[in-house]
Amino acid sequence: MSEQQELSGPDLSAGISETELVPGGMIAGHAGGEAVLLARSGDEFFAVSATCTHYGGPLAEGLLVGEFVRCPWHHARFDLRTGAAVGAPALNDLGCWNIERRDGRVYVTGKREQRRPAPASRIGQVLTPVRNVVVIGAGAAGNAAVEMLRREGFDGSITVFDGDRDAPYDRPNLSKDYLAGNAPEEWIPLHPPEFYADQQINLRLGEVVNSIDVKARQVQLSTGESIEYDALLFATGASPIQLDIPVTGGARIHYLRSLADSRAIIASAEGKQRAVVIGASFIGLETAASLRSRGLEIHVVAPEKLPLERIMGPQLGTFIKSVHEGKGVQFHLGQTVTSVAARSVTLASGEKIEADLIVAGVGVRPNLELAEKGGLQIDRGIAVNAFLETSTPGIFAAGDIARWPDPHSGHSIRVEHWVVAERQGQVAARNILGQQIPFDYVPFFWSNHYDVPIGYSGHAEKWDTITVDGDPNDGDCAVRFELSGKTLAIATIGRDQENLRAEREMELRLRAAS
Repeated sequence: MSEQQELSGPDLSAGISETELVPGGMIAGHAGGEAVLLARSGDEFFAVSATCTHYGGPLAEGLLVGEFVRCPWHHARFDLRTGAAVGAPALNDLGCWNIERRDGRVYVTGKREQRRPAPASRIGQVLTPVRNVVVIGAGAAGNAAVEMLRREGFDGSITVFDGDRDAPYDRPNLSKDYLAGNAPEEWIPLHPPEFYADQQINLRLGEVVNSIDVKARQVQLSTGESIEYDALLFATGASPIQLDIPVTGGARIHYLRSLADSRAIIASAEGKQRAVVIGASFIGLETAASLRSRGLEIHVVAPEKLPLERIMGPQLGTFIKSVHEGKGVQFHLGQTVTSVAARSVTLASGEKIEADLIVAGVGVRPNLELAEKGGLQIDRGIAVNAFLETSTPGIFAAGDIARWPDPHSGHSIRVEHWVVAERQGQVAARNILGQQIPFDYVPFFWSNHYDVPIGYSGHAEKWDTITVDGDPNDGDCAVRFELSGKTLAIATIGRDQENLRAEREMELRLRAAS
């Protein structure tokens, strides 16, 4: 999904003076017809691909942390020494170039063959007796986990079950560019089918796990087949909350979670004039923006007084509302839908809104039924420890279903962020291999509203102070959410670097406290 970057900056094959790049500095240039990032860490220079392999973010505008670079757009992380993608949402590595230093100048001399360092699980003694891994769910967490298992040298059996025949795919795009008609369907799969065959990952799509037998270490499919496991990962995600209201006249309420859902909404939008979006959640508003981009008249109905105020605060809530209104979206706030008919919805106030298309985005619920039947500890999600292991040894959970002890906020949390799910999948995989790595990432997500991207780092369920620097109307703003003088989260518009630095500050604060 990354796009080819236009070549700019210096020709690094011709060399630059060492003094042009101070320690901790980066510069975007090119060599051999490709865009290259030259970075300096201490007295060492590194040359890697200039754009993130996720969505093509310009890495020179990111943050250098030691020998690692972080993408400014969605906070993917890469090892400059190897080019390895070491932190989601990027799953593919960067290219690497050779460096020569002569007479006070640095030259990028040629692209080198990718060579991954020996994974931890192959160094010294075997860390784990695990030979058979079963993953339930092929979404963000499940896909990232199986990739990491192979990256870390695991050569045993990997089997993934998911009832969704289209998985694994890029779910964030379903309510954004894909729904808006700006992203072709070939962008949506996370990998081509041959990737999983090449990696010897047994991807069993359209197959549902019906129960687990923790004593026998088996999962039972709805077909009656049983599969043994040494380690099991729950990555079952969440499902949209269904509205409990009368629906008459053959009307249909669309919900958006899967690729099939997004396809259905796109098909239903053809030739339609007016859509009602029920719910002013991120999914609801992103859906509203995408359908508005397709030319539909949009009405948003939601019970709150301001959209996203509970998460983003009143300042950004007011701004986001104004962005949508500036595009012609009409809000009906402080209202709920009481019934749906063939071509209209009725509000609690008695008002009727005509509609050709109805989409609801009122939140999701974690898919916990299988875990509950298996006897795992449940606490508004699957309870896991710092290593993402459940109350049953050998069973892990990651993604929307996992409630973990967050060291940054000081209490257990469960969040529904794509990047968090992927990173948890990666950490869970390494812990399946016995590496005992605590999950201590700062949560991060992004949301797009037309041409306004918002990045959010941290987690703030409540705050006593909101500090606003800049003006969101100018596309230049940082909003900090603080409690007792401590920054819990930051939301930024047009300040990607500041968001990255704030994320790093939260990491360092945790390190200093431990």
